[in-house]
Amino acid sequence: MDTELEQILDAIGPRLRTLRRDRGLTLGALAAASGISVSTLSRLESGKRRPTLELLIPLARAHRVALDQLVAAPASGDPRVHLKPLRKGRDSILVPLTQYPGRVQVFKQVLAPREPKLVTHDGYEWLYVLAGELRVILGDREYTLRPGEVAEFDTREAHWFGPADTNAVEILHLFGPRGDQAVVRTRSSPAGELPQ
Repeated sequence: MDTELEQILDAIGPRLRTLRRDRGLTLGALAAASGISVSTLSRLESGKRRPTLELLIPLARAHRVALDQLVAAPASGDPRVHLKPLRKGRDSILVPLTQYPGRVQVFKQVLAPREPKLVTHDGYEWLYVLAGELRVILGDREYTLRPGEVAEFDTREAHWFGPADTNAVEILHLFGPRGDQAVVRTRSSPAGELPQ
């Protein structure tokens, strides 16, 4: 076995352990979610067992990550990402930043002014304003978000979002299947102090 392949395989166990711990899962909880025994998971994480596709695929599913995130395959050529913007309507642009079917999708969007039209559908949305002002309507409530502000909501509630005025607004838009939502983790700070 060549040295590069050996290094890739040796790195999988620690990567699996870090991923599990970052998600706050015990070996038992991961075993229940993946169908792989606790002892096999422990041996994988410690490097005492070589990873196989039969083991990695259920783990990728349990963690809801792409298989290459577990394996960290070597770079293959040009590292640049070539994004393809899509036009939506007259002046709105959508740039897909992820392409993992069935998982949280991330888009950068530039939205042109348009008339509000409330919609509902299954899923969960998270909106982060990059530039401009975003008008968000949720049922009978209305909000204006400025750069750096975030809104998140269940899309089964009637909703609409777009520019708050006659200028375009630029946002990051995360959309996930029902039950998937952004998890924000911060360390706590004494009352009255902002985390650094």
